[in-house]
Amino acid sequence: MESIPDTTGYMIAGFVVAFATMGIHVLSMYVRNRNLRRDLEMLESMDKPEKK
Repeated sequence: MESIPDTTGYMIAGFVVAFATMGIHVLSMYVRNRNLRRDLEMLESMDKPEKK
């Protein structure tokens, strides 16, 4: 009778890669959102009329 191979290590490695990829994606979205807010603030400040 043949034994079933133990692939637990591959499963754990797959989960690590998947969660790392998701974490990088979430981090990327956070940084992009922060940069967009900064750009929006700068554009709004440039749009305000200057007082003389």
